[in-house]
Amino acid sequence: MSTQWLNWAKQIQALAQSGLAFSKDIYDIERYEELRKISVEIMSQHTDLEIHKIESLFTNETGYQTPKVDVRGVVFKNDQILMVKENIDGKWALPGGFCDIGLSPSENVVKEIEEESGYDVIPVKLLALLDKNKHPHPPDPYHYYKVFILCEIIGGEPAVGPETNQVEFFTKNNLPPLSMNRNTESQITTMFEFLRDPKKKTIFD
Repeated sequence: MSTQWLNWAKQIQALAQSGLAFSKDIYDIERYEELRKISVEIMSQHTDLEIHKIESLFTNETGYQTPKVDVRGVVFKNDQILMVKENIDGKWALPGGFCDIGLSPSENVVKEIEEESGYDVIPVKLLALLDKNKHPHPPDPYHYYKVFILCEIIGGEPAVGPETNQVEFFTKNNLPPLSMNRNTESQITTMFEFLRDPKKKTIFD
C-alpha cells in the first residue's frame, strides 16, 4: 500500500513546526496551528493510533525540524555479526539507538553497545550514513538518518540491558528475525561486505 499520505503528513507537520518556531504574526501562527491539526487528522485517518497520542507525537517538539539520528554498532567476531534481541518486539537488531545530546556519534555507539550487549568496544570506521526513507523499513512518523559504525571489542562479556534480553553473534546466511524498524536484511548484508573488503568506501543515502 502506498505511504504517500505519511510523507504528506510529515511534511505538513514539519512546515507547521518551523512556522510556529519563527513566525511572529498572530494570524500566521493560527494558520500553522491549523496545518499541524491537519497533519494529525491525516495520521489518525490512516493508523490505529488514538488522536491524542498523535497530537502528543506531533507537538512535543519545537524549533526547526530536522531528521532524528539513530546510531548502530557493527561488531564482528569469527565472521559473525553481533546482534541483540529487543524487548519491544522480540526481534533482533544491531545494538544502538537514538543519539543523545552531548555525545558524538562514536561516543553514542560505544555507550549503546555496552548497555545493550555488555561488550566494551572502540569505534573504528564510519561504514554508512543512510536515509531511512530510502530503505525498506516500515512507515514511521519521523524522518531518520541511520549511522552504522564499525567497532572492535576490547573487553566486557555478553550481558543484556534494560532494552534487550539476548545477545548473540550470527553468520550472514543464518540471520534471526530482524527488528525491521531498526535494521533491514539488505543493510546487514551490506555490513558483511565491509567484513570481506575492509577498504570498501563509506556509503551514504
